[in-house]
Amino acid sequence: MLATVEVQGYSTPTPIQEAAIPAILSGKDLFATAPTGTGKTAAFAIPILQKMMENPSKNINTLVLAPTRELAHQISDNFKKYAAKTPLRITLIYGGVPQFRQVDNLKRGTQIVIATPGRLLDLMEQGYVNLKDVEHFVLDECDRMLDMGFISDIREIGTKLESLSKQTMLFSATASKEIRVLSEELLNNPERIDIVPTEDQKPKISQWLFAVGQKNKEELLVDLLQDQDIDAMIVFSRTKHGADKLVSLLRDADISACAIHGDKSQRERTRNLDNFKTGRDRILVATDVAARGVDIPALNYVLNFDMAEDPETHTHRIGRTGRAGKEGLAISFCSPHEAKHLHALQKEYGQDVLLEMEHDFRIELPEKHSGSSRKPSGNSRGKSSYGRNQGAHKSSDYRGRGGNDSRRSDAPQGERRSGGGEFRGERNRDSSRGDARPASDRRPSGGAGSDRPNRFSDRPQRSGDARPSGEFRGSRNGDSRPAGGGEFRGKRSGGDSRPSGDFRGNRSSEPRRKVTR
Repeated sequence: MLATVEVQGYSTPTPIQEAAIPAILSGKDLFATAPTGTGKTAAFAIPILQKMMENPSKNINTLVLAPTRELAHQISDNFKKYAAKTPLRITLIYGGVPQFRQVDNLKRGTQIVIATPGRLLDLMEQGYVNLKDVEHFVLDECDRMLDMGFISDIREIGTKLESLSKQTMLFSATASKEIRVLSEELLNNPERIDIVPTEDQKPKISQWLFAVGQKNKEELLVDLLQDQDIDAMIVFSRTKHGADKLVSLLRDADISACAIHGDKSQRERTRNLDNFKTGRDRILVATDVAARGVDIPALNYVLNFDMAEDPETHTHRIGRTGRAGKEGLAISFCSPHEAKHLHALQKEYGQDVLLEMEHDFRIELPEKHSGSSRKPSGNSRGKSSYGRNQGAHKSSDYRGRGGNDSRRSDAPQGERRSGGGEFRGERNRDSSRGDARPASDRRPSGGAGSDRPNRFSDRPQRSGDARPSGEFRGSRNGDSRPAGGGEFRGKRSGGDSRPSGDFRGNRSSEPRRKVTR
């Protein structure tokens, strides 16, 4: 077993592995919480396999429950790697595919079953699964199983195993009240492990916030992905229809993309995930459920096209990046009607959990109010109650000019200057979407008086802030930019609390392709 583990590249155990492996080898029930991406699968798979080799069985000895097909696949792949030099047979059971192959594997004999709760219960009711010899029962990502409504299925499976002399292990990223109640029902005097990462062990994930109107999110996403340094990114959509719509949008913009969600067949989901992992598709658009279990250690970028509806879901989303000690960047688009989700995040993790970035579509988000929401005044027709147009308010060009409103009124939107290859993002002042306020009332995006950094300028170096390689860069205290293109650059000057910013990427001087929506 040690030799097999060494072949997989393991040399030093992670904190959850160091704490859980001895407890499992001792035979105790276990209730463990640890952040995502910290090696929980190896923490229970390795000691279970070692115990099974010491006491071989021909029947099902180990049952592992997982919330999604993707996570079940991941767990199965890890078990197969660790058990490569053993005679143990592993069967994967999940819904969404015909059951005949799974039934055939069960009939031929298996010692380890890794399953999603629904399909497992179906096969148990048909008499294909016999759990009378189970000695190890594992619930992985238990918090997500409860979120997905599997609590009744878990209890039913637990009841069928209740009379057995078995070891039960519950692993979760969080320890909510519901999970604690479930642990009291299923576990017998468990050992409690709670891994709280130190500053050095915490995922190195920087978080950026883009306040943007819902109808401008698509254009902003395409704009961001013009940076070729973003070689791979998971984009989270709240709905399955929204995920498919984003894939069509990105493909129309010559950006390779694919989607995984519950309406895709298992074959499609597996194929699309493989295309993303191997680099054939640059963007993977996913719903929360489908993305659970996606493990790509080198993934540097995650984007919330739709804000997560609760802090726990947000934590699991951004946990797809910054794994195994790597660095990552999580970007969140927030529209006014999603501000409540942002406030919930700030309440849970602090006001500065996300760094708001300046950009051409930036709007003011509603503040959190107690009691009834503020109503717009009589003279604010066409604007939000906070006095800002919620449409496509492009307050500056990408060159980050400050209070000097020197935009050309005769330039069409999105004009690209042939000389410098820079996307000016200028708009026609005569446009029906133009800002009717006097120039003195406009909030410039690049001048003094704004405390928000330009989105592609240098990021404030906060404690623990580590950007992935090839990320957005900038210079401070004067224009010390190196020669050459391909980087987002900006500079600070004097007392300006925000860089003026140049948006310069590897762009040609050809006109930007018009995206039809």
